[in-house]
Amino acid sequence: MSQGKRSSLGRGLSALMADLQTEDNAPAAKEGTLTVPIEQVTPNPDQPRRVFDQSALAELADSIRHRGVIQPLIVRKHPDDDQIYQIVAGERRWRAAQMAQLHELPVLVRGFSDEEMLEVAIIENIQRADLNAIDEAASYKQLMTRFGHTQDKLAEALGKSRSHIANLLRLLNLPDQVQEWVRDEKLSAGHARALVTAENPVPLARKIIDKDLSVRAVEALMREKDGATAKPSKRAEKDADTRALEGDLSATLKMKVQIKQAGEGGQLVISYRDLEQLDKLCQVLSAGV
Repeated sequence: MSQGKRSSLGRGLSALMADLQTEDNAPAAKEGTLTVPIEQVTPNPDQPRRVFDQSALAELADSIRHRGVIQPLIVRKHPDDDQIYQIVAGERRWRAAQMAQLHELPVLVRGFSDEEMLEVAIIENIQRADLNAIDEAASYKQLMTRFGHTQDKLAEALGKSRSHIANLLRLLNLPDQVQEWVRDEKLSAGHARALVTAENPVPLARKIIDKDLSVRAVEALMREKDGATAKPSKRAEKDADTRALEGDLSATLKMKVQIKQAGEGGQLVISYRDLEQLDKLCQVLSAGV
């Protein structure tokens, strides 16, 4: 990511987060709140969340009918029409307000750039309790690769532990089919974490689904497989920091990475599934040359 693109995010992550942390404030208590006709508000075309649970929206609409929209939407002026406001955060409230047949909405107008608008939309989605583990991990990955945030910075700003973020990022190393099963809630995040180090995660995931195996059963199965294939002496030499580094590298490259230490030196082994992955790896390695 170029330095110029990073500098366009002048507010910084902490300031962007501050605009989202108004959950308990009524509109009148927030300076700068406007009330605008609902037809003058349009959704973000780059909204990361594409699926909105209709039953949850119906519940929110019922609440809005009785209490109104308590938390203002964060908007910006539409880049092509200054009479229209574009949603930065709060599309669920906008959709529910339409279901509740509201005519006006409370909004906070912010001068966000396109980059900042996307960044805030991603952060808002991460804060949603119903976000599945894969989409949450993909959001962290996007914040890191597109906006240059580190795991430590995200953990501090979002109130998450660094290990939580690192463990979720490792799920992106799983094959697409397994990730899709997690999105469809056929597999839990716990199941997915247990599959990250599996040699053949897809057939094992199918077995979990078909036999309705618990996370503990899968972890026990993985320990049995590790015991049958790994030498105990070498396994004991690999400490927690090394395993964490393997996980971080795997999450970054989206390929399985193994660190094999031998005294002060060692080997870094990167496994790729196909020639397309190999080509991507070569591009990554040659980028810094």
